[in-house]
Parts: sequence; structure tokens; C-alpha cells
Amino acid sequence: MKIDRLLAITVLLLNRGRLSAKELADRFEVSSKTIYRDMDTLCQAGIPIVAHQGITGGFEIMEHYMIDKYWLSAEEMSTLVTAVKGLSSALEDPQMGMLLEKIKALLRRVEQGLGDEYRKEPVVMDFQPWGQRQGLKPAVGLLKQAIHDKRRVQMEYIDAEGSAERRTIEPASLFLKGNVWYVQAFCLEREDFRLFRLSRMQDIKMLSEAYEPRPWPGKERLEWDSSWSNAREQETVLLFEAAARQRVADMFPPEQVTVNPDGSLRVHVLYKLDEWFYGMILSFGDQVLVEFPGEAAEEVKRRAKRMLLRYDNPDR
Repeated sequence: MKIDRLLAITVLLLNRGRLSAKELADRFEVSSKTIYRDMDTLCQAGIPIVAHQGITGGFEIMEHYMIDKYWLSAEEMSTLVTAVKGLSSALEDPQMGMLLEKIKALLRRVEQGLGDEYRKEPVVMDFQPWGQRQGLKPAVGLLKQAIHDKRRVQMEYIDAEGSAERRTIEPASLFLKGNVWYVQAFCLEREDFRLFRLSRMQDIKMLSEAYEPRPWPGKERLEWDSSWSNAREQETVLLFEAAARQRVADMFPPEQVTVNPDGSLRVHVLYKLDEWFYGMILSFGDQVLVEFPGEAAEEVKRRAKRMLLRYDNPDR
């Protein structure tokens, strides 16, 4: 719809600055002539559009122009409230509380005269998982403050092999991946950027030493890096008992799961046969059988036997 395109163009110009007619036409899949007509419409509506000629020309909105807060609908503001509430569940930050109150105040004004359906919360976000370690909020707050103040942090870090090592880092950015917190930081011991999982950081202290921010590989999301595991990815077939169906549904998409006539579930998936894989398999106890590959099944048997020996000889 034209009105939707006009609003989208306005928001885009406010966020991006100058854009050419061709850039806008390509983005909205219309002709350049349509974009010129849209600009005339926006000008007539009182939005101060400025046109620039030449190679670097294009359209932009006059500096200091702002959209009135009521251009956000009640539903859009409600979405903001949901997002901020979710972050508040994971952050011990007074600013989040203040931001939430401000958005709620705007939402109440927009809601006046609207039906009760706008006051419902169809989505609730809570980043504190059930049954997992609590108490990471202070660590998140400390690292957030260290990033803001540009101060180094010292901590004891438990690596993938289970050994603890003292590290001094220059934190650059915090990531919340699913319900797991990470900090990307420059590690002085490794002389390179590293990704640290907060649940493995202990005895965290913010030092008085300041640092100058380094050019770092910033990103808006974290993708899996194959270098994190040296194991080779290979086809894996797992057979689960029917009693494990709930956990199987939590872990695997339906297209990877076949339900057998007896209720058991066969899962075909690509896995790296590393410590994470064997820990996951053993967590199912006798509710899973590794059908393929054979070497993975043998490794699970070896680990299970070592567990039995440990219980038979508790003093070892």
C-alpha cells in the first residue's frame, strides 16, 4: 500500500540519511518516477524533504526533524514493552527499568480509547532458564560497566578441557545467544579476540587499568564457528525410546525425526563427535542408542563402563 511505503520511506530517510531515487526504487520495487511522486506527497504532508543533485545527490530529511511519538501504534509500542521486559529478566540494570516505564507511559497514551485487546500480552520473554544456573546478572552488570568505562577485567576461566586459567581481558561486547551469555573480548594472554561463556567465568574482578578499544570483529549475531571443535562432522543415526519424545522434540526439528510403529524415534542428523556430543548422549541414559557410526557407539560404551567403575570403586 502507498501509505505503508510513504511511512517506510520516511523512517528510512530518518535512519539512513541521504538516499538516491534508484536506491529507494530498488528497495521498494517501484519505478524512480513513483519515488519522485512519493517525495512530492511527503512534502505536501509537511515532511521537509530536501533534494540534492549530482553524483552524490539524493533525498534526505532536514536535520533535527523528528517523527512524533504517536506514529508508533499501540501494537508496536507493546512489542517494545515485551522486548524490554525480556531484557530486564536477564540484566540487573536500572536503565532498563527507566526505559520500560517511559515506553509504558507512551503506550498508555496511545491506548486511550482503544479496546482491551491492545492491553493483552500475546508474547512474554524471559531469558532466565528453568533448571539452570542462576545469578549471572551481577556478572553481566559488571562486564557492561567495564565495557562502558573501558576497563580491563580479570577472571578465572574454565576452558573446554576443564582446566581453569587466570585471564585478563578487555571486554568489547556482550552477547545473549538463546539463554546463554557470552562476552567477546581481547585476551591479553592469547593476544587475540576470544569468546568467553559467562557461566564458565569465576572470581570476576574489574581492574583499575583502562584500555584503548581495539579494532575488533564486531557482529550483530553469533554464528557457529567450525574451528571451535576439531572433530569431523559426520552422519549420525540415533534411536530414542518413546519416553524421550519430549526431549527429542526440544532438540531436533521434525524433519530429522521418524516415529516408528512401536513409538520409538529414529533421528538422522549431522554431528561432530566431540565432548558435547557424548555428554548429550549420556544425558539420555538408557533412553538412546547410537546406531551409527559404530565408533561413536563404542565410545559411548567405553564412557559408560568408566562411569560404572567409578561407582564400583568410589575411592579411585
